[in-house]
Amino acid sequence: MNATLETRVSAGLDAAMADPVRAFAARLARESGALAVLFYGSNLRTGELEGVLDFYVLLPGPRESGIWPRVSYHEWDHDGQVLRAKVATMAMATFHAAASGSLLDTTIWARFVQPCALAWVRDGAARDRVSGAIVAALVTAVRLAIALGPESGLPEDYWRALFRATYRAEFRVEKPGREDSILAANPAHFDGLLPLALEAAGIAFARDGARLAPAMPAQERARIRRWWRTRRRMGKPYNLARLVRATATFDGAARYAAWKVERHTGVKVALTPWRERHPILAAPGVLWRVWRERRRQP
Repeated sequence: MNATLETRVSAGLDAAMADPVRAFAARLARESGALAVLFYGSNLRTGELEGVLDFYVLLPGPRESGIWPRVSYHEWDHDGQVLRAKVATMAMATFHAAASGSLLDTTIWARFVQPCALAWVRDGAARDRVSGAIVAALVTAVRLAIALGPESGLPEDYWRALFRATYRAEFRVEKPGREDSILAANPAHFDGLLPLALEAAGIAFARDGARLAPAMPAQERARIRRWWRTRRRMGKPYNLARLVRATATFDGAARYAAWKVERHTGVKVALTPWRERHPILAAPGVLWRVWRERRRQP
């Protein structure tokens, strides 16, 4: 049977992961009543449990309004090992709408073009919804990649155009060449992915060895670029609003910050009840203490 984008996505969702990761995901699912839990990020690629695990918890119910997802930090002592996780929570309906490009958000479809796997899923119907959303994310992304990319080129030329554009639209600073590091870190994932996504998007293309020449009509290219201009203009304000909201709604923000400080500086930060409740107000005092401790170190 010829490979399709759907079969490729389904195989990716079944990627191997450590048993503690699955156990953590199952715990998150029980606590939230989730339909599915996606695992992504560098720990998926490396299989390591150090650092912070990244999960998306997808819930039943209608699409959210306002700013989403809700972000939280969790620590869990699993068989004597402390696991740490950053968890984004949102409705499955919102996830699918964002992946399809019908919302102003750019982070979902740009993020889930990259590898992810199902760490926990309620049933086959929920799995189908997750798989459909990932396929939609790839179709959304590849249309923009072709609209912004060269008339012909190697697959990586189009992925670079996509990631370069989406990083510039977000309110964050990435090192130059970040798009290259994504491709270099995940060669098996991206190998052969672009032609499958083009076929799923209904974009014809010619091959000349490794080079592709997508046949996107000028009118369609212009339409997609207009669609992108709206999202590019709104990208930084929208992501800034998310950051501001997160200062008040990031559950476990103080514990997450304390762990990061200790990991990067070696200075242990005591978590008082006041620091737990007011992580932003506590930050200057914590940074002053870290600076003094670092000065004392030989």
